[in-house]
Amino acid sequence: MRRTGQLATVITGAALLLGCMSGPAASEPDAGERVLVFSKTAGFRHDSIPDGVQALKDLGASAGITVDATEDARAFSNANLRRYDAVVFLSTTGDVLNTAQQRAFERYVRQGGGFLGVHAAADTEYDWAFYGQTVGAYFQSHPAIQQATVEVEDHSHAATSHLPTAWNRTDEWYNYRSNPRDRVRVLASLDESSYSGGTMNGDHPMAWCHTAQGGRAFYTGGGHTKESYADPVFRQHLLGGLRWTTGAVQADCRPENGYRPLFDGTAESLSGWRQAGPGSFQLEADGSLTTTGGMGMLWYADQGLGSYSLKLDWRMAGDDNSGVFVGFPPSDDPWSAVDNGYEVQIDATDAPDRTTGAVYGFQSADLARRDAALNPPGEWNTYEIRVEGERLRVWLNGVQINDFTNTDPARSLRDGHIGIQNHGADDQVSFRNIRIKELPTRGN
Repeated sequence: MRRTGQLATVITGAALLLGCMSGPAASEPDAGERVLVFSKTAGFRHDSIPDGVQALKDLGASAGITVDATEDARAFSNANLRRYDAVVFLSTTGDVLNTAQQRAFERYVRQGGGFLGVHAAADTEYDWAFYGQTVGAYFQSHPAIQQATVEVEDHSHAATSHLPTAWNRTDEWYNYRSNPRDRVRVLASLDESSYSGGTMNGDHPMAWCHTAQGGRAFYTGGGHTKESYADPVFRQHLLGGLRWTTGAVQADCRPENGYRPLFDGTAESLSGWRQAGPGSFQLEADGSLTTTGGMGMLWYADQGLGSYSLKLDWRMAGDDNSGVFVGFPPSDDPWSAVDNGYEVQIDATDAPDRTTGAVYGFQSADLARRDAALNPPGEWNTYEIRVEGERLRVWLNGVQINDFTNTDPARSLRDGHIGIQNHGADDQVSFRNIRIKELPTRGN
């Protein structure tokens, strides 16, 4: 939602500026998120810009987001930018803001404003370091428009949750001057073997998100062609990015490197897992596992773990119950995990020490932080569960919500297994993209 401190009226002279933009004036009541689409060009001009503007207006209307559009750089003033939850740079090119306007945008982002860059937003403001850090990478070159395969790396973000793992589409595919992977959360990348002209040595990010110096930043390399903005799949990709940059939905956009999959959506990756107790998990066409019956647990039997970061995506259908178990000895009895390990709970409505983010029965999550980070039933969330010695920490969509230390001599987190719970026949919870990174052993 919009940040606090928003002006109820606009400074004198804003009427001239507002005449260059669509949408109601700033004095109107706050009806939800509001976004400014900026498409000024000082270099090459994409003929798809009008289509992009209209698509963003249509998408905003469908999601309750007011979308204004302008090519007047005077929109970048402190007073005017306060009106907006996010600013979209839609295929801008070249130097489009003067020094004062750049400073206003820097203040806006540092105070929590959102940025969404589309396609040639990466071909903009090469001499403005703050902008380069915000967009994530600068354009270098591109081959001819052609079909390529986009490999979706993260399905938990609203911009990619609807996409297949291999997304085949036609566009103008940018090469970038640097690889942003170490600085951003890469959501999708290009398979350079699927087209001609890729120059990034097989690691070619195409869409990403990150927290940018106080605000949220999302970029997609798609959107060169007019046809992109009529494609419902690409439009949903844009809408997901828009909803995240405004804060309407949450996602973990921290950089992620060094993880290996324990379950990658294929039946083959389940070979190391075993079902304990009744019920089971159904492998769905989208590569997720959905709970069936119970009360049981699917546990990773191939390896015990002692110091690690475990990440996984989960989604509840409604007011459902499940959880992630850690630190339990190998056993096909699910109650062994209950009695000897710890459960990080997934439950919308139980008591504080038994609801989402809690170490079940032992410690509640920070409920204020949890509530701010949590996506509602029907949408994906991401847990990071980090175990180091006897310390267990939990992140929800990139926000730390729990920090628990085991002091029970009958339990230990230093060596144990992990598992996901199928709680009961009335509960429907899905999991996907379970991955692990082992960490240096630390005592505590």
